[in-house]
Amino acid sequence: MSETTPASAYDMNTDTGEEERRTLAVIVDNEPGVLGRVVGLFSARGYNIESLTVAEVDRRRHRSRITIVTQGTPHTLEQIEAQLLRLVPVASVTDITKSKRGIERELALIKVAGTGEKRVEALRISQIFRANVIDTGNESFIFELTGASDKIDQFCALMKPLGLVEVSRTGVLSIKRGAEAG
Repeated sequence: MSETTPASAYDMNTDTGEEERRTLAVIVDNEPGVLGRVVGLFSARGYNIESLTVAEVDRRRHRSRITIVTQGTPHTLEQIEAQLLRLVPVASVTDITKSKRGIERELALIKVAGTGEKRVEALRISQIFRANVIDTGNESFIFELTGASDKIDQFCALMKPLGLVEVSRTGVLSIKRGAEAG
């Protein structure tokens, strides 16, 4: 294959901008197949989804909120927003990351096994991070931690040498401050 011929559609990226992480709140009609269409849009174009949460937010109007965390160049992210808005069941797309009033949180359950000093240290660190102990046994804890994704990452990194066993995360949730929907 020659130097000028791309091997696949994924190699044709001419956008040289710096990659950014974005959180998009997508309001959709709550009907069968909508999530598949949204995820299919990402899959078909080779975009990655780092986090995905979905829940019904308005039963009366049959609307759900899909929160998607993705990464790309500014041009790619603009394309993602535009393509999402073209899907028929999509009512709105809000970039929470661009909003100074945006709030992002994630919930994690973290299991740590250990005895003696490691157990004491795990409990001490959990207090610093304001993690709740939701289950305890003679040899393990399960912590509940809510916060920004990087806070959860830091907590898990500190727990690793102390006996981190398992982590379960919800994915990112987001909302804008203020009285208006957004």
